[in-house]
Amino acid sequence: MSVSGQMAHISIVQTSACQACKAHNMCMSAESKVKEMDALMLEPMQVGDRVEVQVKEHLAWRAVFLAYVLPFLVMMAVMLILLAVTALSDAVVGTASLSSIALYYLLLTVFSKRLSRQFSFTARKM
Repeated sequence: MSVSGQMAHISIVQTSACQACKAHNMCMSAESKVKEMDALMLEPMQVGDRVEVQVKEHLAWRAVFLAYVLPFLVMMAVMLILLAVTALSDAVVGTASLSSIALYYLLLTVFSKRLSRQFSFTARKM
């Protein structure tokens, strides 16, 4: 963690369930990932403090909607429109529907900076 003004740059180590196993050093399936984020500090903190990261509930629901619900609706709409309007084979319609999801996630990536301004995290000491 690093601190700059009211913002904290936080590193989260995400470990798999295998990390708790005594044989994880000998096993190739044990893995861990480091994720980083910036969060507004609710109280003074120092490097090395254990923190709890929070997000407002309505933002969490918005993230679920953008990540899971909306792409499903886009895929279903593309599939139903193509089936109703065209005489394409099911394989082509399926490929186009799945491609629409890929395009949707590509657009999310393009607009990730704009989205990151809307989603804010807060941190407090544990």
